[in-house]
Amino acid sequence: MNESSPEKKPLSQVVRESFRELGETMTAFVKAPKALWGVNIPYVLEGLVYFGILTILGKYCSENVQLTDLQSGWVYSLVTGGITLAMLFLGGVSDKLGVRRALILSFILFLVGRTLIALSGTISLGHGLGSPMFIVMSIGLMIMVVAYGLYQPAAYAGVKRYTTPQTAAMGYAVIYGLMNLGAFFVGFVSPFVRINFESAFPPNGLTAVFWAYVGFVAIALTTTLVILTRKTDSEAVARVVAETEAQAEGDKQGEEATTTSEPPVVDEPANNIPFIGYIVLAVAGLVLGVRAEIVGSTAPLRGVIGFPVAILFAVAATWEFLRHRPTHPFRDPRFTFFIFILIPVQTLFAHNWLTLPYYLDRAFRGGVVSEYFEFFSNLNPIIIFVLAPIVAGLTARANIYKMMIIGTLVMALPTFLLALGPNMWLFLTYVLLMSVGEAMWQPRFLQWISEIAPEGRIGLYMGIGQFPWFLTKMLTGLYSGYFVAKYLPRPETGLPSNSEPMWLLYALIAMISPVALILARRWMVGGMDRKHG
Repeated sequence: MNESSPEKKPLSQVVRESFRELGETMTAFVKAPKALWGVNIPYVLEGLVYFGILTILGKYCSENVQLTDLQSGWVYSLVTGGITLAMLFLGGVSDKLGVRRALILSFILFLVGRTLIALSGTISLGHGLGSPMFIVMSIGLMIMVVAYGLYQPAAYAGVKRYTTPQTAAMGYAVIYGLMNLGAFFVGFVSPFVRINFESAFPPNGLTAVFWAYVGFVAIALTTTLVILTRKTDSEAVARVVAETEAQAEGDKQGEEATTTSEPPVVDEPANNIPFIGYIVLAVAGLVLGVRAEIVGSTAPLRGVIGFPVAILFAVAATWEFLRHRPTHPFRDPRFTFFIFILIPVQTLFAHNWLTLPYYLDRAFRGGVVSEYFEFFSNLNPIIIFVLAPIVAGLTARANIYKMMIIGTLVMALPTFLLALGPNMWLFLTYVLLMSVGEAMWQPRFLQWISEIAPEGRIGLYMGIGQFPWFLTKMLTGLYSGYFVAKYLPRPETGLPSNSEPMWLLYALIAMISPVALILARRWMVGGMDRKHG
């Protein structure tokens, strides 16, 4: 990476130039092809539905399906982790289908899956783990997981397809911000529907909220079909090619960038039977361990054996998969370190739905924060929506590794404020500061992954780059229910909330990422310079 700058400029000049560049980039982005808005507009609606479901899913599982807090955490873990795992396996499928067809298929699956979720609370199907109600809800969630595995890679591939090098950074920041804008609307839609339809959909009106989300999905599907036609797609591609060529001609350095003509490394044909066998054994170990947790003290040995077996064979499956694939990104140690070391700070993302709704509902019980917990749970998204494009414009030329260090540090530190106890102003300060940190590093990270991906493999790389996010959501979901039950007990238990130790631990976990990035800086800088200076 090039750490030097050609000249020192006054801060005022740097700020003026940054805002001028921001304005020029945003103007170019607003004039982007119509097809890009066929990706962006449904993305707002999908953000509303996705984060809306995550915000109330735990409460729905606890109060409607009547699962324990620990079991509700497992549902979260399987859903959110499953989404990222689906992206890992289906990212390449979205590449083959193409942006338009992948998006349309995704919304059709979303419509089916979320209809089943709403039906689970509409029809009387019993309660508890293993009940028909739980099964119908689970099938709906599973279909939603598959749909998301196609949707997210296709959406980001669409941004790259319909933007030029000049507008790409803004494109990724905007689409990241749009999902957060949709998530902010959850704070208004969910409590309004829940409170007004509580008597029609007992015990709490949450089923009515799920039906509202089904309606939003139908609108998103219709919008995609109307805007993102074959004609708008081809016109957008032709326009982007023309604008990119014009930019390259105007930039003398655009033609000076050379690429080596080394023969490409090809993955050798692999026998996948051992890999599949290891996966089956890993899943068997996981099932054994989870069943032991459900049964409890009557089968303690199964839990002791099950989880280590799952980890052992998961590692064996990973090794078997990678040893036959020399072109796989995980063969690059710096790339692998870079994405996996973000897991600790990414746990804060997961706690936005795993812990915050419970925290706001129970630790602030009796006040406005508890009454409108959906609104306060989704303040972060509106801040991201406002900040992400601005930060992207101001830091478009900033060293990406420095941005990762500063961003993760700014995101992790405010968590210590929550360790001081439930206080609305401390919570609002936490949300503001952690959102600033998120806006500094998350969109740039997604852009970096998509830009280093070889042509035609964007979906695959996006899926692989999100694999640590899968681990984050799976692992965080496994323990979050325990901490919620311990430090944020249900009101009917009569026990007081004691959230301070929980947030202190979560803050220390999040700090691992920026500290590790700082310690590894020299090694990482020596080999990360691919397209970013």
